Amino acid sequence: MRTLETERLILRALTRDDTQKIYDNWASDPDVPKYMTWYAHESVDVTRRVVERWIEDYKNADCYRYVIERKSDRELMGMIDVVNIVDGVPIIGYCSGKRFWGNGYMTEALKAMLNELFNDGFGSVSVCAVKENIGSNRVIQKAGFRLSSVVDRPLSEIKPGPVTIYNYILDRKDWLAIG
Repeated sequence: MRTLETERLILRALTRDDTQKIYDNWASDPDVPKYMTWYAHESVDVTRRVVERWIEDYKNADCYRYVIERKSDRELMGMIDVVNIVDGVPIIGYCSGKRFWGNGYMTEALKAMLNELFNDGFGSVSVCAVKENIGSNRVIQKAGFRLSSVVDRPLSEIKPGPVTIYNYILDRKDWLAIG
């Protein structure tokens, strides 16, 4: 896995040393996973177990999982990864700590991830967001995605209540045209 750099960010492989920062900066905050498939971590031990699983995933050649660091102070801000690949289309997921929201960091990270995936030969990339998650929908739209479908379904097995999900797609040819 390569390290990716943007103007303000470094996207790099996760390490065990990141565990406490992940817990402190976003995993323990109940507002961060409000529209996500998981709940806030109750302790750093939960984060440690998740990090161990994620590190194990690096053994798979198709693992794209990055922590996002701010270059100016090396602060760990969030994560972005391919959460699944369905019919050859990677599905991206991301999150960041609240204090980093609204500064364009996630749009910058998402564009770096898109560049990586398209350079690696993928023809399309997908991402989704809960309808009410205005910030995430804006990030996705600013990166050039188009709305492909709207579905009502449970967010996950642990969050079974129905939500409206906006599914987005971006094709490589469209990425090249806006790039």
